[in-house]
Amino acid sequence: MGVILDGMSIHNREELHELLAQALGFPAWYGGNMDALFDCLTELREDTEIVLCHTEALEENLGPYAACLRRVLRDAVEENPHIHLDIRMEEEA
Repeated sequence: MGVILDGMSIHNREELHELLAQALGFPAWYGGNMDALFDCLTELREDTEIVLCHTEALEENLGPYAACLRRVLRDAVEENPHIHLDIRMEEEA
């Protein structure tokens, strides 16, 4: 299971959370915010790869929310050994 978070395709918070919920099969109670994201990620019991690319575009589109996303993803990786995070440099994307 996995998801590619492409900063060039994500234009707002709603798109981000919708993509995550659909790709990772989050439950109906998923609230589409960073607290709910952390909760859902740390409850995953299947190996899950999250690829974050075009981070500059993501920062342009989401502003400071992009840094919050990276922090939540990194915190979830520390909590849950099933999550694998790949943050790609722009030239690798």
